[in-house]
Amino acid sequence: MSPKVRAAASVAALVVAVVLLIGLAPPGDAQTRMPRTLVWTAYDVGSAGYIQAASIGHAMAQKAGITVRVIPAGNDVSRQAPLAAGRAQFGALGIASFLSQEAVFEFAGTDWGPQPVRILAAAWGDFNTGNVAAGGDTGAKTVFDLKGKRVAWVVGAPALNQNMTAFLACANLTWNDVKKMDFPSWGAAGRAVIEGTADAYIASTNSGVVYELAASPRKYIAPAVPSPQEDPACWQRLKKVAPYFEYNVATVGAAPISKDNPHKGATYGYPIVTAYASQPEEVVYQQAKLIYELLPDYVGAHPGNDGFDLKKQRLKWVMPYHAGAVRYFKEKGVWTEEIDRHNQMLVRRQETLQAAWERAQAEASEKKIKASDYPKHWMKVRAAALRAAGLEPFWEE
Repeated sequence: MSPKVRAAASVAALVVAVVLLIGLAPPGDAQTRMPRTLVWTAYDVGSAGYIQAASIGHAMAQKAGITVRVIPAGNDVSRQAPLAAGRAQFGALGIASFLSQEAVFEFAGTDWGPQPVRILAAAWGDFNTGNVAAGGDTGAKTVFDLKGKRVAWVVGAPALNQNMTAFLACANLTWNDVKKMDFPSWGAAGRAVIEGTADAYIASTNSGVVYELAASPRKYIAPAVPSPQEDPACWQRLKKVAPYFEYNVATVGAAPISKDNPHKGATYGYPIVTAYASQPEEVVYQQAKLIYELLPDYVGAHPGNDGFDLKKQRLKWVMPYHAGAVRYFKEKGVWTEEIDRHNQMLVRRQETLQAAWERAQAEASEKKIKASDYPKHWMKVRAAALRAAGLEPFWEE
């Protein structure tokens, strides 16, 4: 792990004196005050998302007197549960936030359903997010070389597993073509690759654990993905599994990735700073403002933090932005009518999914559908409702 990454990782443990943000509303109005302490969730300690969240929190403590407590969690469900329960205000999440909006995979069960997630920011940096990370001794130069390798499946982590499934599909492979190995957390999968008991797992090119792998005897290799021009069939298969991916050439990452040796792969914004729609607009506005305006204070703390630059945000993506963030974007003059129409469409998509969920639950109760059979029932209702609303289901099983 590089000195910068190691230093950034340590700041998450800081507990500092707390004061209210200067310039906020009078203390009597609880809805327009920043909480004395903010709770974020993130991936495991050592992940890019955890370190980046910690670096933002450190800047907030130093410049605004706000304490940010970052809670690491090993899988997507445990990472998002505190937000759903109201025990955390924000999450430095992965693409599972999108899967939770869609109520698919682990989020299709009766105890979840469509989640009203909203974005504040995402790191769209010069790294590749959620790509295949492999031991250098595997010789896996491209995703096509994964055949027969020991590949990690992280229990309760649909985003990680969906990413790997997409890269296998790109190579015209399935999980039957590799040696699938179950792990209880992302961190455990990463340690297994470092220790030589697994060959590949999902990690961003700038993840702290990937830097550890690069410094280990095995070394690090990121199997490349051909561009859509080089292999359109690969990308057709990949996007069918993971519609949120975009082709990207990364220059930031652990060795051997560099400007002179870029990595051809896929990416999406990561981490995605996420809140639920129920979070007060003022709190979200102030948090978004801090993320963007404190960038000079934390940009050097971790490779890829420059992806939080306001100029790099992709405001037309797959999840809607929170009203508090929209307020900030309007102030900065970057929120257009076209973007707003797209955002409203995404809100309508969530409303359509919620109405479909309520209908599916009512039908399940009436027909006495077992909890174990409910996801299959839900996916049929879900696809029909989205199509009726003129929206793409993406997944139907």
